[in-house]
Amino acid sequence: MADQTFLTPEAQAKLQAELEQLTTTGRAEIEARIQEAREMGDLRENADYDAAKNDQGLMEARIRQISHILNNSEVREVEVTDEVVIGSMVTVTDGDGDQMEYFVAPPENKQPGVLLASPSGPLGAALIGSKVGDEVSYQAPAGTFTVKIESIAPFKG
Repeated sequence: MADQTFLTPEAQAKLQAELEQLTTTGRAEIEARIQEAREMGDLRENADYDAAKNDQGLMEARIRQISHILNNSEVREVEVTDEVVIGSMVTVTDGDGDQMEYFVAPPENKQPGVLLASPSGPLGAALIGSKVGDEVSYQAPAGTFTVKIESIAPFKG
């Protein structure tokens, strides 16, 4: 399927845990808030009821979003390769000589403390298919930037 989202096994587990929490305790907490607000009286001018119903709508939207991602994802470890693919950890040097390491993956794979270069973003798209030693340029809101690929490795969560 062309619109599948790459997920690391860690990202899949994190999303499954969030979905489980939302569909169990999350729903129960919202229902309790709605019931409590109903008991306060007139629903037409009940800000607590409105807020709880709004939160319920946002939570249900997140449940649908996570379910869609999990049902339309490709979960896999990344193989060792000599070119940047989705799931690669890429070390680059920028024009100022600063080195940075990026995880090239969709935002659903975000890891705390790890810079993410989404394949749908300018840097991530420019990195895909490049090899060690390549210089790639990309257009960002602040201008055009060039980075040199220093190393490529599979992501290890």
